[in-house]
Amino acid sequence: MNTKTAEPQQGYRLSLDQVQEGVRVVNQLKEEDWKQFVDQHPQGNIFHTPEMFHVFERARGFRPALWAAVRGEAQIEALFLPVQVSLSKLLGPLTTRTISYGSVLCLPSEAARQSLSMLLKAYVRQNRTSSLFTELRNVSDIQAEQPVLGDQGFAYEEHLNYLIDLNRPSEEVFSGIGARTRKNIRHGLNKGEVTVREVTELEQVGICYHLLNQTYQTARVPLADRSLFEAAFELLRPKGMIRFTLAYVGDVPAAASVELLYKDVMYGWYGGMDRSYSKYVPNELLMWHILKWGSENGYSLYDFGGAGKPNEEYGVRDFKAKFGGKLVCYGRNTFVHLPGVLWLSRQGYQILRHLFIGRFPGQ
Repeated sequence: MNTKTAEPQQGYRLSLDQVQEGVRVVNQLKEEDWKQFVDQHPQGNIFHTPEMFHVFERARGFRPALWAAVRGEAQIEALFLPVQVSLSKLLGPLTTRTISYGSVLCLPSEAARQSLSMLLKAYVRQNRTSSLFTELRNVSDIQAEQPVLGDQGFAYEEHLNYLIDLNRPSEEVFSGIGARTRKNIRHGLNKGEVTVREVTELEQVGICYHLLNQTYQTARVPLADRSLFEAAFELLRPKGMIRFTLAYVGDVPAAASVELLYKDVMYGWYGGMDRSYSKYVPNELLMWHILKWGSENGYSLYDFGGAGKPNEEYGVRDFKAKFGGKLVCYGRNTFVHLPGVLWLSRQGYQILRHLFIGRFPGQ
């Protein structure tokens, strides 16, 4: 296992506002300290973990970074893991954005929130032109940190998600699914034309990727490079932190789903299907299999990973809503680094969507 030291990166100078009252902003941590902080924090999620960081390190088009506020020798007070995502080397900064998939993680104290403020101020200063914007995807309710985020220029906007309670018998989970979807699932199970199998070999990741790519091509949204999924399979599966699942119609793969697993939460990460098999409802049967498996294997929550903005049409939200989860709005926070070129970047992204769809990484 790679070990990160608790010292700043070589050549990285700390300014006065990065060392205050015994708190330092650092870009490396001892991995055991990092892991312990995330494991023990109630809001620590899989995107905060060293394991997920290493997955992004190995994926083409992704460049993760670590920022932490540390008090004294090793007391982590705040953690921030931005991942720079580049759609195209040709267009450079015009298609480069930074995403913090798990948002910030901060101890529940005023002192720690001040440390977070110092951390974000240092981050913004050091990343003025490296990407268009930095987006924090809030996986849980971080209202306590919102004043700090607002003060540092990370504007809040509403963003929805569905959460399904798995901490109950699978029969109760099934009863919470919409009536029409329950009927489709029962019908599919009775006909027996669809079988669901877990992916156990790296070669099968390519089958999943093919199905994901079909869905993203249809939606005209760039799909992350295959290397991301292969790295996730190789690094996370041995630790029980990911599950690739395929639904087959006969012997033909028809739908795929990838779930991240951490603590007692299942995170819906990626999904896709071959629409020519829609009449067999492989997506619904696959989703039910995953929820049933989670309920029967000690998981308490299924996180659908986002359901779009309120008052905007979003077809994926309609699919997720059918499974009876609780609709929440933890939102997102965004800092725009290059507002002057934001319009150009949007035009560049549209060009990539229409001309080069599927060839560039980044979700």
